[in-house]
Amino acid sequence: MDYSLYPRNDVLCIDMRSFYASVEAVKLGLDPMKALIAVVGDPNRSGSIVLAASPELKRKHGISNVSRFFELPDDPDIHIVRAHMADYLQVSVEITKLIHQYVPMEAIHQYSVDEVWVTVNGLERLFGNCWEVARKIKQEILDNFGITCSIGIGDNKFLAKVVMDLHGKKVGIAECRYEDVAKKLWPFPVEDIWGIGNRMKRNLNRMGILTLGQLAKFNPEQLKKRFGIIGEQLYWHAWGIDLSPIYGNFTKTDQKGFGHGIALLRDYHKDEVDICILDLCEEVCRRARTAEKVGKNVHLGIAYSKETGGGFSRSRSLPFPTNVTMDVYYMCKQLFQEFYDGESNIRHVYVTLDKLYDKGETQLNLFEDRSKKTDIGYVMDAIRDKYGATSILRATSYTDAGVTLDRSKKIGGHNA
Repeated sequence: MDYSLYPRNDVLCIDMRSFYASVEAVKLGLDPMKALIAVVGDPNRSGSIVLAASPELKRKHGISNVSRFFELPDDPDIHIVRAHMADYLQVSVEITKLIHQYVPMEAIHQYSVDEVWVTVNGLERLFGNCWEVARKIKQEILDNFGITCSIGIGDNKFLAKVVMDLHGKKVGIAECRYEDVAKKLWPFPVEDIWGIGNRMKRNLNRMGILTLGQLAKFNPEQLKKRFGIIGEQLYWHAWGIDLSPIYGNFTKTDQKGFGHGIALLRDYHKDEVDICILDLCEEVCRRARTAEKVGKNVHLGIAYSKETGGGFSRSRSLPFPTNVTMDVYYMCKQLFQEFYDGESNIRHVYVTLDKLYDKGETQLNLFEDRSKKTDIGYVMDAIRDKYGATSILRATSYTDAGVTLDRSKKIGGHNA
């Protein structure tokens, strides 16, 4: 591979170690790296997910971020803490402000609440080389917030991210340049590489590809034929090549659809799920109206409870593009009545409006006043924008089956 053809940059990938647990440990006056902290979505539910486990809890008891509350061992030293999403978001914002002291905002790409890419090209005269910048940022985050972070350094975002995952979390700061790929990345199994999930792992393994090195030496045309453009991207990533931008506005602007789903706190029976679907349709259409979009395709996803398992995922086109809540709701009802098995309890519901168009003139209909139906939605949105998300709701949202009121108290589905 002729790496002289590809750009070289100084990119840092900074990851806060067990971020939620570290924030809670600092709030309790404990050492985030030594204390046993479990951040739980809802401690009142035995099946609630452990959103974050401190490094020591992971090491001592093998608890991971996908464990359940009931799987926590009976250890009196474990501090069980309810999640406080607003606190984590605030700390994340403050950390970004700290990084902004080193680089302009266009050089910062926030990947998640606890992970960020930073391009540090040209900082030698001010702060030293990329290693010195990384050490300074790492120490400042520790001094100001009490949180330990891991940092990867690479020629691009992919290399910085992967070397941070594979090596930085063990040693604190790690670097991988193009010339280091064969030694530092190729020996690892494909599932250890960022961007390769369980499904892709199984597909690659069936093709005899077990390590990143084997992926790099595989025929790229066969990968492209099997996986499309994703296969081609996997091949170039295996060689450490990533051409994604390192500066500028990283916000995705090409909206393909609007979706909203919820994992229900209890089993819903068929007579209750209509109310949940209506609440989800309201949120989906509100987002479409805010973006001045209409959609012509409605998708409904239903997952049954664990006792029965299964579910269905179906979509259907509307007669005309719309962002009217009841239009989408009636189509979801049709899909539910047609594909629901009639017996199973329901635990997860998802609604999507896609095949989007820009909102234009309302299509006239001789049998109904579509203009009035459309205006009602925008008036309700205006009231909510001014007085709050729950200032005006449909009556069904106040029933036990409604989900909007409970969701309004949360951030990202968890307690604020």
